[in-house]
Amino acid sequence: MNTVSEQSSGSNVPSKPRTHHLSRRWPLVAGVAAAAIVASGTVAFAKAHKTVALDVDGTTTSVSTFAGDVEGLLAAQGVRLDDQDEVAPGLDTALRDGSDVVVRYGRQVTVATDGKESDVWLNVTDSNEALEILASRGTDVRLVASRSGERADFPLRLNDDGPVAVVADGSTRVVRAGGDGVAAILDRLDIELGADDRVSVVSVEDLTENGGKAVKEAEVAEVAEKSDVDVALQVERVETKKVTRTITIEHRSKTVSDSSRYEDLEPAVRTAGKDGERTKRYRVTTIDGVVTDRELISNKVTTKPVTEVVVEGTKERPAPDPEPEPAASSESSSSSSSSTPSTTRTAPVPAGSNREIGQSLAAARGWTGEQWTCLEALWTKESNWNHLAQNPSSGAYGIPQSLPGTKMATAGSDWATNPATQIKWGLGYIAGRYGTPCGAWGHSQSVGWY
Repeated sequence: MNTVSEQSSGSNVPSKPRTHHLSRRWPLVAGVAAAAIVASGTVAFAKAHKTVALDVDGTTTSVSTFAGDVEGLLAAQGVRLDDQDEVAPGLDTALRDGSDVVVRYGRQVTVATDGKESDVWLNVTDSNEALEILASRGTDVRLVASRSGERADFPLRLNDDGPVAVVADGSTRVVRAGGDGVAAILDRLDIELGADDRVSVVSVEDLTENGGKAVKEAEVAEVAEKSDVDVALQVERVETKKVTRTITIEHRSKTVSDSSRYEDLEPAVRTAGKDGERTKRYRVTTIDGVVTDRELISNKVTTKPVTEVVVEGTKERPAPDPEPEPAASSESSSSSSSSTPSTTRTAPVPAGSNREIGQSLAAARGWTGEQWTCLEALWTKESNWNHLAQNPSSGAYGIPQSLPGTKMATAGSDWATNPATQIKWGLGYIAGRYGTPCGAWGHSQSVGWY
């Protein structure tokens, strides 16, 4: 906000009896000048005693003088003029008894026209007159008060002729200006100003049409109509604060090939994806609670997203060894437990195969003969003894079809590739849940899983 200070060029009138503030408007001075100008006069007439009315910035004094012209009158009364000041009639105009002399000091004020501010010089006494003169400049013309700490300074009186509507904090109050300035009226109403608050003087008509965000236009219009108010003193509460906004950055996903992984296995996630975060900071300005400006002051990625990596195998799986033909079942086997497979493998187990490892580890637990037959049949059904077998629908894995496969990590960290580790875990699972392989096989035959 621009600083506005009173630039009054002339001096005050020396102590004289003051009569009153006139409701005179400066455009009428031309008429005063025309009435006061005389064509000529003698020196004797010019030096004759006369009584004139001297109006200095709205304060009129009746002056008895022997001055012959306006310049002599002002000099005798100690009224000094500067380039921005105006006087009517002109300085060389002869005085006569009953003449009117009007002086208006020039004052520099800040004017906001349709939101753009500029400094202008005006020869008026109050804000009402100033707004009338400036009305042709735009649709929203207001006079902006300067700030000096918690005080609002303004070079003009508010309204010499009538009341003023004070609009602040969502309410409208009407006060008699009585020649008081902005600061005095705000003090009278106990309105305190914040460091960034704005104070302006505007016509009530513009206020109700284009006023600030907190202005209750209907209320202002009603007050103006009832109280015959033309001028409004408006206080706008301005707040500037920093606001932080966090935005999620979605992670990406990519698929890579792995030549060491069998192509018939489901794709596996090597690296889990994770969303990131972007943090934006704004400087936000509000006027009476409504955002009027939002300035971006920083924009940083505070957490980088992690790309999800999915692995697809490209290795071709070798064909499984052919299974030996089962031998016909004997009478003794038909009389065995219903949980025992009806056929018994008579061909030897291939040396070094997954079955041989299973048979050896099962025998270490005492599971031979009938129990081995049940175990061999159970895991043939589940995985055909393939330690890389994976169920595409359930995700069960390995020779015992552990669900999930990671359960087998309790038997060894190489559970995904070592058949011996898988078999050790599977034998322990069977012993703990079903007691024996035939118990597990019987359950599998009954419900389809074990």
